[in-house]
Amino acid sequence: MGHYSEQLNGIFQALADPTRRAVLARLGKGPASISDLAQPFDMALPSFMKHIHFLEGSGLIQTRKQGRVRTCVIEKQQFAAVDAWLSAQRALWEGRTDRLEQFVTKTQAEGG
Repeated sequence: MGHYSEQLNGIFQALADPTRRAVLARLGKGPASISDLAQPFDMALPSFMKHIHFLEGSGLIQTRKQGRVRTCVIEKQQFAAVDAWLSAQRALWEGRTDRLEQFVTKTQAEGG
């Protein structure tokens, strides 16, 4: 459980930044070079590379170097961990709201 929690912490921390979310959105369309990914952002390449390293460290992307070009690809299996956690949370809260609805319905039927 500890490793799973650390994994999720890194993923959610990576997703917390709008630049990193934009990079992931672009990579959702397919692989891209670092220079193509950096182009829309008004920041120096070393600053942008910090975002790339963070995404790579969280396991959300992988980079490959071919010649002088470094290409990034999204790592879809990491998103499965997020989906599993969100599904568990959704089930938990849907169960709680169902019980609350039953309680309110019962209380109103009893004239309360």
